[in-house]
Amino acid sequence: MNKFRSILLISVVTLVSATSINNNDKLYEITKNIELFVKTYKELNSTYVDDIDPSELMRIGIDAMVSSLDPYTNYISESQVESYRLSDDGTYKGIGADLGVVDDEITVLVPHDGSPAFDAGLRSGDKILRVNGLSTEGRTVEDIDRIVRGVPGSTLELEVRSNSKGIVENMSLTRSRVTRDNVPYYGMVRDGIGYVILTTFTMDASKNIASAIKELRKENNLEGIILDLRSNGGGLLREAIDVSNLFIEKGEETVTTKAKVAENDQAYRTRNVPLDLDIPLAVMINKRSASASEIVSGVVQDLDRGVLIGQRSFGKGLVQNTVTLPYNNRVKMTISKYYIPSGRCIQGVEYDNGLPVDIPDDQRSTFKTRNGRDVLDGGGVTPDIKMDVKKESAITKALKEEHLIFKYVNQYIIGQDSVKDAGSYVYNDWEDFKKFIDEEGFTFNTDSDKAIEALEAAVKNDFSIESADEIKALRAELSARKQAAWSHSKADIILEIEKEIISRYFNQSGRIKFTLDKDPEIQKAVEILTNPSEYRKVLDGR
Repeated sequence: MNKFRSILLISVVTLVSATSINNNDKLYEITKNIELFVKTYKELNSTYVDDIDPSELMRIGIDAMVSSLDPYTNYISESQVESYRLSDDGTYKGIGADLGVVDDEITVLVPHDGSPAFDAGLRSGDKILRVNGLSTEGRTVEDIDRIVRGVPGSTLELEVRSNSKGIVENMSLTRSRVTRDNVPYYGMVRDGIGYVILTTFTMDASKNIASAIKELRKENNLEGIILDLRSNGGGLLREAIDVSNLFIEKGEETVTTKAKVAENDQAYRTRNVPLDLDIPLAVMINKRSASASEIVSGVVQDLDRGVLIGQRSFGKGLVQNTVTLPYNNRVKMTISKYYIPSGRCIQGVEYDNGLPVDIPDDQRSTFKTRNGRDVLDGGGVTPDIKMDVKKESAITKALKEEHLIFKYVNQYIIGQDSVKDAGSYVYNDWEDFKKFIDEEGFTFNTDSDKAIEALEAAVKNDFSIESADEIKALRAELSARKQAAWSHSKADIILEIEKEIISRYFNQSGRIKFTLDKDPEIQKAVEILTNPSEYRKVLDGR
């Protein structure tokens, strides 16, 4: 303990000497509170009735300290450093498959194209029973993930129960550096209108978008582009600038960062010759579009280069930097904020459980786009054309949460070699699905179920025949409504089944292609891009 106290006292002295003399009041508060912290820590370790792990207690204190700031400031202990294997270029060392727990078994949810998992024959629905001889029973996905990731070139032995074959087989995989395609699909959504989806701003994002657009131009008369950034959580700042640069002039200031420490202030300009300055552009965003996605969409909006469609974005305009601490620990901290060309910051200024609180428009500052349109700061980027999100029904949500659609498709595709075309596939076995659901004993509870149970409990001690009959009538009415809900949700459930089936034969690209002509936001983008007067009307603020 004396050694620990000495270390902390040295830290205090260092902190005091490194801080400006003009901050005497703050210095005093820092010194006083560190002394208070050391004293409390010492007393707890020496006097508390139960034995305390000093490292764990300190970790709790540090975590509480950083979590009070924002969701992106985190302490990374020495034991966690190795788990941060995702690198800036979007690669990691592993087998290239998303895993999940289905029916208490480690299950392959999605094997990624070209990955060791896919090449070895792992498919959605396969159960992983053993990894390098170790049973997966009772283990979490995180446990297995730590085992399967490793040095590229090393081998991994799996015991797998194949979903399609129904047999247990052994597989030997060679780990590699797995890169997830950041442009998993591009194509034409109708004559003249091209579509490109970017899922993350990893290395070569701008290069891959440019390549996709060039390919579309080879065989089509391209008259408009839809850039889909929905649910894109961001990534590399440089790629965000370069993606913007595809559609705006070289030398344009796109992003500035402002920090407490002046040397962390920076301005970023586009540096390349643009791909196309004139083609009509629609950018799709939603509440899960964050960080780099908000930079691109904000730049496009502020410079009136294209039309934004969807829902207000997430609202992450903070810049993080990771600092090395003693004993191989780290702290990732927010050091500055992003500002886009109009001068606005997109950062959500309030948080609730790590998520930005929706800031009313009347509490957000107004800025101007290049054409003089009003845009607001704080809490994300608001699209030019707002689209309502269709609410998922309680039945559909419950089926997905319990993996029942996933499990049904595992069974349904056995014996079916292929699907002819991803875009035109139609599922016609609704009664087969209902039979499967009945056999699984699926039930779903609603808020009304809970309300009836609460009512029944409330009148339990005064339960007359009349009240019993009324509750029975309520249950009968609720049962009838649930049956009606199946009919109302049928189309949505069938769509989810179709997407799952398409994923098995055509992977992520096929799933995206299949949904395009069923997506109202994409259809709205097509409508705007094929109507020049409406397109200009939006950009001119009329």
